[in-house]
Amino acid sequence: MQATKRIEVPERLRVLVTLAQLLERLEQGAAPVGAGQYRAVAARLAAELAAVPQDPTLEILLGVFPAMAQMYENLRYEQAGLCRSSLDAAAAAEVETRALIGRMASGSPR
Repeated sequence: MQATKRIEVPERLRVLVTLAQLLERLEQGAAPVGAGQYRAVAARLAAELAAVPQDPTLEILLGVFPAMAQMYENLRYEQAGLCRSSLDAAAAAEVETRALIGRMASGSPR
């Protein structure tokens, strides 16, 4: 059984947390939704993330909600790259991408 840790969330982040919880449930398939509904939740969460300053509380929340953390990283990719991804995963993705590009250039997709 997983222990639950309570985090005191400031009022200014309540909507963000609610959307993050909803996105996590959608990502886990806990609630069947259509693509339009998923996009609406993602768009609203992206807007909330854009309006929130980076601070220690946000960092804690990003650690609690992996789907939101991935979205946050993607939204800030131009400024920071994949700063929240592990270096091993990022390096493996780069190696795999280079190999795929090489195969595609040689005419062999496999």
